[in-house]
Amino acid sequence: MTDVLVPFDDVITRYDPALGLEVHVELNTNTKMFCGCPTEFGAEPNTQVCPTCLGLPGAMPVVNGKAVESAIRIGLALNCDIAEWCRFARKNYFYPDMPKNFQTSQYDEPIAFDGWLDVTVPSEEGEGETVRVEIERAHMEEDTGKSTHVGGATGRIHGADYSLVDYNRAGIPLIEIVTRPILVPAEKAPAVARAYVAQLRDLIVALGVSDARMDQGSIRADVNLSLAPKGVSRLGTRSETKNVNSLRSVERAVRFEMSRHAGILDAGGAVLQETRHFHEDTGTTSSGREKSDAEDYRYFPEPDLVPVAPSREWVEELRGTLPENPTQKRARLQAEWAFSDLEMRDTVGAGALDLVEQTVAAGAAPQSARKWWLTELARRANDAGVELAELSVTPAQVAEVQALVDAKTINDKLARQVFDGLLAGEGTPEEIVAARGLAVVSDDGALSAAVDKAIADNPDVADKIRDGKVAAAGALIGAVMKEMRGQADAGRVRELILEKLG
Repeated sequence: MTDVLVPFDDVITRYDPALGLEVHVELNTNTKMFCGCPTEFGAEPNTQVCPTCLGLPGAMPVVNGKAVESAIRIGLALNCDIAEWCRFARKNYFYPDMPKNFQTSQYDEPIAFDGWLDVTVPSEEGEGETVRVEIERAHMEEDTGKSTHVGGATGRIHGADYSLVDYNRAGIPLIEIVTRPILVPAEKAPAVARAYVAQLRDLIVALGVSDARMDQGSIRADVNLSLAPKGVSRLGTRSETKNVNSLRSVERAVRFEMSRHAGILDAGGAVLQETRHFHEDTGTTSSGREKSDAEDYRYFPEPDLVPVAPSREWVEELRGTLPENPTQKRARLQAEWAFSDLEMRDTVGAGALDLVEQTVAAGAAPQSARKWWLTELARRANDAGVELAELSVTPAQVAEVQALVDAKTINDKLARQVFDGLLAGEGTPEEIVAARGLAVVSDDGALSAAVDKAIADNPDVADKIRDGKVAAAGALIGAVMKEMRGQADAGRVRELILEKLG
């Protein structure tokens, strides 16, 4: 059955949405949540498993202390209260990716609760609007295995010829961060959802508890959405779009579900409480299964694990390890560097903020650092198909290259050849300049001879300059630079040209 969709602009005039976001964060611990199996991404299927994470009889779990520490730090960064005493529970359901037929999670006693995150929602008009997203809970649990459905047209279990299950991921520590209903003007709901997930991801990365790679599934968002007619105070029936794995898709999932819900309600139908799958290629969702309520999972306290009771002294010690809030840090750096909103947005979007900061700390001017990372180095990273931070050029080396430019040892054009040498592992910037003979020529004897040749080869241009058309000097400068393979001091060349031509 094809969904009847209401245009988004029509939806926002008649309905109010309620958003709820559940973000699952895979922690970067060396071992799993309740056993000693490694957590390396991309290992051969079913090679990182043991009797405990496979749920074999007699295997006993033990809580990963580093995961508890990371959970507390996440809770503190989200302004949550940290439980003095909490425990794990069994969440019972049957699915092939759950080898134990239950998930060890937390239910009514999470480790962190009652928090908030202030989110800046970008605005075309200016600095954007701040929305406070209330956090209901952040709790610890274990991840499931990964199913691959082979055959069929959709990659889903329905229509597949057979399914394969990799249990390497089963048991990896997860923190699930659950918001309270986010009630915002209808037209802002998609942007608020995207901004929240983006800024939460930035916070997780700053904490150092996860690489937060959405493309690898180490951070995944479930988008809960309901609609109610404007003026109606009760919330509508929600749908939950599972495992959305990009910021753009979070925004698209909200927009699509708003349009879909409105189509059902306009037709006099009832929205089904269900989980749904998001399709990256079309930006649409499709039905998964009817959504279970908490009682359907038959939660009960995990009998094989002792409660977790973090001391207040430990909690305060961990509070002292929290980094500067990424949003506040960006605002501070933008002011210090005198970047425009667009410059800062592009720097952040390119994943270059930390690289620029480190380059500035190494001595480069902010605009110079930004120039190299967002142009020359961004192009090279794109050509190589890697992230900027994966290039074999360090912020300190970029600062050294810029220092050579500032000293007029090289110019920007020659600096690009220095970056070639750095990527090829040819040594330090100074060593590359010397080995490749890249230093700018500022000797008046050599420059004067090159200028005389350019004047002789371009008499028409020389006559224009003699007649007072100084702008024409650019053509002669270009000729000299070509003659000297880009190694002339352009400023001195200009001076010589004007001296010779009056």
